[in-house]
Amino acid sequence: MRVILANPRGFCAGVNMAIDALDKSIEQFGTPLYVYHEIVHNKYVVERFKKQGVTFVNELAEVPNGGTLLYSAHGVSPALRTEARERQLRTIDATCPLVTKVHLEAIKFSKEGYHILLIGHAEHDEVIGTMGEAPQHMTLVETVEDVDRLPFSSTDKLAFLTQTTLSVDDANIIIAALKERYPQLIGPNKDDICYATQNRQEAVKELAGDVDLVLVLGSQNSSNSQRLAELAVLMNKPAHLIDSVSDLDPNWLKHVSTVLVTAGASAPEEVVLELVQYLERCYSATVEPRTIREEHVRFPLPKELRLVMA
Repeated sequence: MRVILANPRGFCAGVNMAIDALDKSIEQFGTPLYVYHEIVHNKYVVERFKKQGVTFVNELAEVPNGGTLLYSAHGVSPALRTEARERQLRTIDATCPLVTKVHLEAIKFSKEGYHILLIGHAEHDEVIGTMGEAPQHMTLVETVEDVDRLPFSSTDKLAFLTQTTLSVDDANIIIAALKERYPQLIGPNKDDICYATQNRQEAVKELAGDVDLVLVLGSQNSSNSQRLAELAVLMNKPAHLIDSVSDLDPNWLKHVSTVLVTAGASAPEEVVLELVQYLERCYSATVEPRTIREEHVRFPLPKELRLVMA
């Protein structure tokens, strides 16, 4: 067997920052320590922090008054920040700067009188936080079919934003449909879909044509990981999204000579290496790393931690 190991893969700068922030918060403040929603959408990462005494919550009521709360990489709404202040919680904001960019764009467009069409997935943590910035001035668009149902006219002031972890191709199809229906539509100065999401998708596009099977490391609730597997399927390649090698079904590997291994932006490198080592051990696999683009992006720790550590 031959294994093509895609690069870039795995952790992006935002995920690295959020995980480092939680590690530093444990060092500085100890536990109990609370995180609003999962720090990142990855089972392996979440379980590691649970074992260290971190509690992941879906409601602020679960955090005791005066407790320490870290906002996950996906961001939160202004209403939730206000509630945290009223509860006198010590908060650490580990929101990915690229998500913060979308929040700031939402504030700007709403102040300028635009109604915002947010392209994304309902109930995703990032979408909930973004829509909270201007809930009266924002409509969620999930599909091209949603575009046909929009009630706006050609004279309405309309702008669009996107969730950062979407499929680039899917988002572009929806944007094109919106622009066709609403020629007056404007968008952000720079694409909202994050560089890491785009790079990992480009790697699958470039490399999947050479393989018989695509294995994506990542959790089922990880939007960007789901998109990688979906992209491979669109290229007529069998693809599976797995948390770890323990999810691997040997039947998938029958009559397979070449496998592409990649990982979503919230999947740690440890699970990639475990899978690759298993394939080397059990299938005498040779590993061929393929790099389509270098990544050198780094984000600083949240200011709350930089002030404490100064």
